[in-house]
Amino acid sequence: MPCPDTWNLEKAARSILPITLLAPRPAKQTGEKMRFFKSNTQLVVVVTAALVPPVVIISAMIGASGSRPRAADEMSSEVIEARIRPVAGFELQEMKKGGPARTGEEVFKGVCTGCHTAGVSGAPKFGDKAAWAPRIAQGLDTLLQSATKGKNAMPPQAGGEYSDQEVANAVVYMANEGGANFEAPKLEEKKEGDE
Repeated sequence: MPCPDTWNLEKAARSILPITLLAPRPAKQTGEKMRFFKSNTQLVVVVTAALVPPVVIISAMIGASGSRPRAADEMSSEVIEARIRPVAGFELQEMKKGGPARTGEEVFKGVCTGCHTAGVSGAPKFGDKAAWAPRIAQGLDTLLQSATKGKNAMPPQAGGEYSDQEVANAVVYMANEGGANFEAPKLEEKKEGDE
């Protein structure tokens, strides 16, 4: 009669290994019980062969996906900044000072065309009278306020690059192409220190 430890190992091996590998060998005619393994050594070898490869594979996968030590230069402020820099490459620029204000067409071609030519994010398309009509009906002051303070996806001041006068010129240019008959207002620019 096999000892209880052998029986438990055989039972464990049956639950792990495919049935075809553990087909019982015929019992001897002497009345001996059927056993799957000829010896305890054979049982240990089979169980080890069944358990070691999955453990090694799982360990290799964990090691490959785990964190690795970073080189000192990977943690420098320049490298970190380059890694987290937004895709759009947004840059703040100083507002142009002095000189004549750009025309509405120049401002439109410089920044407004990106959204207003294709109608991106609900922006009224340039020259589309039906899309501009409800906005024109609200009046020039409302349009100027939306352009200078921003609305929906449109940033204030067209991203900060233009003066209030230049933004007003662009709004009048686009609205007039959409069916309005506005004249560009003459706006006083804020002097430094004014808020």
